[in-house]
Amino acid sequence: MKGKISRRDFIGNVSAIGAAAAISPNLAMGKSSAGKIIKPPRLNRGDTIGLIAPASGVREQRTIREAQETWESLGFKVKTGRHITRRHGYLAGKDNERVEDLHDMFSDNEVKALIALRGGYGTIRILDLIDYDLIRANPKIILGYSDITSLHIAIHQMAGLVTFHGPVAISSFTEYTQEYLFKALSTAEPAGLIAHPEPDNELHPTAHFATIHGGSCKGQLTGGNLSLIVASIGTPYEIDTKDKILFIEEVGEEPYAIDRMLTQLSQAGTLAQAAGIILDRCSRCGVSDTRPAFKESLGVEEVFVDRLSHLNIPVILGFSIGHVANKPTLPLGVRATLNADARSLTIEESAVV
Repeated sequence: MKGKISRRDFIGNVSAIGAAAAISPNLAMGKSSAGKIIKPPRLNRGDTIGLIAPASGVREQRTIREAQETWESLGFKVKTGRHITRRHGYLAGKDNERVEDLHDMFSDNEVKALIALRGGYGTIRILDLIDYDLIRANPKIILGYSDITSLHIAIHQMAGLVTFHGPVAISSFTEYTQEYLFKALSTAEPAGLIAHPEPDNELHPTAHFATIHGGSCKGQLTGGNLSLIVASIGTPYEIDTKDKILFIEEVGEEPYAIDRMLTQLSQAGTLAQAAGIILDRCSRCGVSDTRPAFKESLGVEEVFVDRLSHLNIPVILGFSIGHVANKPTLPLGVRATLNADARSLTIEESAVV
């Protein structure tokens, strides 16, 4: 999974999902019925976590066993979804199978948290099949990143539940990653200042930070993968950025593609509504070494400056968020403070109860 899948071919026509709202009782309620923010119960060592694959599957079954062993080594019991070993092309089983596993875990009183096995592609396909009433009635932690962004945005919009952008089950659980994982999921206290990790030699020999526009702001956190944020526009699950701190991560995209996606968000009014923006390191983003799309190109940072500096809100580049080994777990829906001059993010509110 990590960083090897470009979403360029997957963000085309998602508007058909919006049409499903007219016939799906799960969509008829709309985001207004979500009401106040719901926080899930905290996760304690010894609890049972449910392992699901709402997007793509893994090539080898031993990967699932290794993921299970990893979470057991972190101190948890593990249940796996009934269909987690299924494959359907680039999907981890058919849409109904993947959503059944999601529903099973929310219905199971023993399961305290749902962990996505991996990202890839496919979460967006199940959004109109999800029973958001079930989720609202049984609030639980749901954790993942990359393609799981679609699930985070939809559940937060439709059920009002705080969800967690963080490692998937097959991620690297570094000391840094574990620290912020347990701060977010197991402590009913604010996580506080998110410290910057040491440079990640796997993907980033140096850590480059830049303030694109200075200032500070407060607001609820929201965000995730850029391609999936764009894919939400015009659907019943469209991301709400109004007065919120928007964090964005991406992997393996050329500058022109990032330009296109940011331009769409700008034209949709999504960026201007935000209180502030945090950009990650954009792993392996840049002009292709083998088959570049254009002979001449802007750099990734030039695109960010060009598309975001005029917004007149705090914008910072270089956080460790997405497709990197060291990543904090960021809760969607809790209050935070972004200080672009100090290049800092502080979580001001607990995410669990």
